[in-house]
Parts: sequence; structure tokens; C-alpha cells
Amino acid sequence: MSVFIEVVLPVLLVFLSGYGIQKWKKLDIKSVSTIAIYILTPCLVFETFYDADLNSEYVSIVIFSIGLLVSIITINKVMKKVSGYNEAEESGMILSTAFMNSGNYGAPIVLFAFGEEGFAYSISFLVLQAIIMNFFGVYYAARGQSGMKLAFQSVMKMPATYAAIISLLLNVTNVTMPENILSAIKLIADGAIPGVMIVLGMQLADISIKSMEWGKITKASAIRLLASPLIAFGLVMILPMGDLLGKVLILSAAMPSAATTTMYAVEFDSRPELVSSITLVTTLASIITITALLTFMA
Repeated sequence: MSVFIEVVLPVLLVFLSGYGIQKWKKLDIKSVSTIAIYILTPCLVFETFYDADLNSEYVSIVIFSIGLLVSIITINKVMKKVSGYNEAEESGMILSTAFMNSGNYGAPIVLFAFGEEGFAYSISFLVLQAIIMNFFGVYYAARGQSGMKLAFQSVMKMPATYAAIISLLLNVTNVTMPENILSAIKLIADGAIPGVMIVLGMQLADISIKSMEWGKITKASAIRLLASPLIAFGLVMILPMGDLLGKVLILSAAMPSAATTTMYAVEFDSRPELVSSITLVTTLASIITITALLTFMA
């Protein structure tokens, strides 16, 4: 119970503030989300990688991310054959299970659970997941050659991509930024996590569900909340990394479905109702599963 009160509850309260303001005022989420995507998150990414002590563990994060993605997509491919899903249903299931909310949910949970050191690892994983989601998420939503083109364009439009590249170049070349500019970036970066958490609460408030396909929702929830952290545990066991990084990656892999995938599903008509349902259910169910996982890892 103490884990829930000390780690999970503070995060939920911030989500609820976003949920409440959206239900009350009906704000334009796109405008708020644009600020988070184009200003807050890039500054957080820049600050993290500029100060990062780059080592072999970052290579492990990349291998881990690819291994987790391939494993979950493979599970969905098998499930498609067994259950007889069509391409749209398969795309919806992949969007809901392969891409976790490691940003506006996972990062604050890691911060409360493991402190600043764990949080730095979480941001590194967040950036990589954002790139993967913007590429493969768009691909599986759109499919075909047009999907590949749109996926590449999506990644190149991400400000966080450029923030990561520039900050990494400055880091490895030991180029020092002017202190006043760094102070401005840090000031904005400090508002990134609460900002994106509020956006998630607002997104959840706007999810409209007309019907619940409980069979698919149950399968997807089991993959996202149970199978994903188990796969992550196996990858952590075989990859060279420290204990803290391993815990951060397992916890991040246990996060609910990313809310961003709902937008992809709507845009490309990849079963948006199903994707929205899974996002909502996994987010609610994760209150229990993440609390249990944190208790187990304590």
C-alpha cells in the first residue's frame, strides 16, 4: 500500500487534474499537446543527453527496445493466425500492445520510484521509444509503401529527434553551451513531465468508446501489462546492464498503451474504437499491475 501512496498516487493525481480540466473546460488538446511536443519535451531531451555519461548501457537500451518490439509484434502475428484477425484488427492490436506510454506515464513513475538517476535512464528510453513509435506506429497504422514514407516523415518532424542529435553531438565533442542558454532550457525542461502528464489526463477524458470488444481488449491488456514486462525481464537478464537500468526498463515496459497510438488509429482507420478501448482499459488496470510490480522489485 505504501508503494501506491508514495509512487503511483502522486502521478494519478496529476493525471486527474488534466482529466478534470478537460471535462470541465473542453480545451483544445491539440494546442496543449503541441506545446508539450515542440517545446517542453525537446528541452527535457536536450538537457538529459547534454549531461549524460554515455557508456555501453545506452547500447543495451537500443538492443532492449528492438528486442521488445520484435517480440511483441511476433506475438501479435501468431495471434492473428490463431484468432483469424484481418489486417486492420492486427494493426489495431499491434498499435495497442507494441507501444507503451513510457513518456507521460512511465517517466514520472520512474522518477518517484528510482529518483533522478533512474529518471535519466527513463528519458533515454523515452526518446528511443518515441522514435520507434513514430516510425513503426505510423507504418502499422498506414501499412504498405505509403506507410514507410509517412513513418520516415513522422520521425523527421519530431523536434525531440533533433534535440537528441544536437545534444549528443555537443556531449561527445565536449562543446560547452553558454550558461544562460542552458538555464533557459532547464527552466522549460523542469515543466516537461508535469506538462505531458496533464496532456495524458486530457487525452483520456476525450476518449469516446461506443462498444467494448472484451475478447480483444483482454488479450491486448495481457500482452501490454503482463507479457511485456516478462519479456523485458528476460532481455534484462541476458543484456549487460546495471541493476538500476534493468529495473527502469522492466518498469517502463510494463506501462499501459501509448495514447498517441489512438491518433494514428483514427487517422488511418486502424480500428480506432478498439485502440481507444485498450488504451483506456490498460491505463486503468495499470494502477494495480504497476503497484504490484513496484512492490515486487522493491
